This record gives sequence, structure tokens and C-alpha cells, in this order.
Amino acid sequence: MPIRVWISAILMLSGAALLLSGCGDAVETKAPSTAKSDLSGVKLILGDQAKGLRTVVEAANALEGIDYKVEWANFQGAAPLFEALRAGAVDLGPAGDTPVLAAATGGTPLRIVAVRRSQSRGIAILLPADSDIRTVADLKGRNVVVSSARGSISQYLLIRALANAGVDEKDVNVGFVLPTDALSAFNAGKIEAWATFGIYQAFAEQQGARVLISGEGINTGLTFITASDEVLTDPLKRKALSDVLQRFAKAFEWARQNPDEYARVFAKVNDIPLEVSQRLRSWGDEALVPLEPRDVQALQQVDDLFVEKNIFPHRVDVQKLTDDQVFSLVPLTLTQSEPAR
Repeated sequence: MPIRVWISAILMLSGAALLLSGCGDAVETKAPSTAKSDLSGVKLILGDQAKGLRTVVEAANALEGIDYKVEWANFQGAAPLFEALRAGAVDLGPAGDTPVLAAATGGTPLRIVAVRRSQSRGIAILLPADSDIRTVADLKGRNVVVSSARGSISQYLLIRALANAGVDEKDVNVGFVLPTDALSAFNAGKIEAWATFGIYQAFAEQQGARVLISGEGINTGLTFITASDEVLTDPLKRKALSDVLQRFAKAFEWARQNPDEYARVFAKVNDIPLEVSQRLRSWGDEALVPLEPRDVQALQQVDDLFVEKNIFPHRVDVQKLTDDQVFSLVPLTLTQSEPAR
């Protein structure tokens, strides 16, 4: 099957499986009763992955006092999120560098409007505690599971790590498994090495998994906030999007200033042990900022590698995927109230 068709099929099948469940989790947030504004009839549907955005935004009460309406739609991964963006079911979607590129390669009408910076410690190749694998070179002839699909940030780490260690990718048996399924298999001792990220990585490490190598110095550590072409060409929605991005930035600022409270809220909202949430927070602060030329360059380098490896069928011009006018860090005062409990 041609790789272009294969990527499209992955996006469509994942979207079909998870779109309804993701949107079913949506909860509408309405502004307090205030005077009508030109945004009073606007509604933004905010896509999310594993409640990563929603948790920090609600913990910081960042949407307090908005004149428009928002609705959250949660997804397990980037593939179904971008299928929803393609279908017009969401207006905004956050994702790592490679999923954004995969979506753009597949023709999803999106623009990058902001970047979420974090440390690359939250991506790693993990091993069981008793594994005899000691170096990346030891992966030769072994089975490595990557979460989640081809073109993920985890696969990027694996490709770069193998190249740096002088190991031919053909000498490693690579499989692709969704992170929730892979976590269960890993904990059951059925996976020799696992390239994964985020909360799934934190769970495994908390239970004794050993880090063979992390994404530090390899992965960009960037999550890109994308918006649909449709929302960006609607003047009122564009204005609301600009405001919501500023509020997202303030939410991450609140999280940096209140790490213990944020870890507690994150654990409660996501129904995970506090220790797992604290481990996630220990990997470095995050910030949501306007897109910079260095981010475009970093993303283009990732795309060029995946095209070289025939993972993506053709090159995309990252600069043409950007809209750096919708978001700027202008002063924004949020309603001061006690963080969400």
C-alpha cells in the first residue's frame, strides 16, 4: 500500500474509533452573565489530548470571564484529534512535532498558531528493571515497541538514538502500539523496550521502569497549537482564538508558580496517583508562547528526516503552515479567583 494511503488510513481509522468518545467528553464552559459583546455568539471547540490543556486551564481558572463559549473535546492521541480537525469537529488541536507534520502531509487544513515549550525528558525509551540491555547499541536484534503510530515523537527518538549509536534500523524489530495498550503489556513483562512519552512514561517509571535514553538533546520538546483554516478565516472566531491563547499562556504561568497545587489538581482530574503527577511536573516547566523562527526551523528538520526515511511521502514547507499573527503575548488580566478544586 502506498505510504500516503497508509498514513491517511491510519488517521481515518483512528478517528472513526475515537472521535465519538472524545467529543462525548466535551463539557461546555460559559462565561458569567455579562453585557453582550461582539463575541457573545462565538463558540470554540477546543480539541485536547489526555486532558493536557484542559487540566491546566481549569486549574488556573483561565477561562473565567470570557465573552464567548468554549467546549472541550478530548482524544487519546493525535491521529483522531486531527481527523476531527479535518472534519470541522474541533477548532483547535495541540500535538507534538511529528503528528502535526503527519497531519499536514495527509492534507489536514491546519495552521500552527502557538508553541508549548517543555523539556524533552518527557520522551524516552524504557526498559524493564531487570533488562540486560545497557546501551542503545544493545537494541540490535531486539523487539522495540513505539507508541503510538508511525511518525510519532517516540519514533523520532528511536531513529535518532539508533543512528547516534551506529545501529541500522533494519536490525531492530519495531512495532507500533497505542500507549494505553503498550503500558499494560510493558507492566506484564511482554515488551523488551518501549519508546513512549508523557503520562504513560511517568506511570512506567514510577513502577520501576529503567530509562535507556530520554529525548533530551534529541527531540524538540515542542508541542504545537494548531487551528483549523476555517476558524482563522472567521474574524470573530479568530478574535476569540487570540484571547483563548493568551489565557492558555497565563494558565501555564500559573502552573509554573504553583507546581504543588497543579500536580495535585492534575492527579485528581486524570485519576492518577499524586506521585505520577509529581514525576511529570519534575521533568521541567512548560510555557505557551508565540511561534519563533527557531521553532519553524526545528520542525522543518524533523520533517526532512522523516521524508528521508520514507516515513512521510513528501516534504512540507513548515513556514507555510504557520500563522504568527493570531497570538502575541499582550497584557491580559485574568479574573482572580481560587484555583479549581
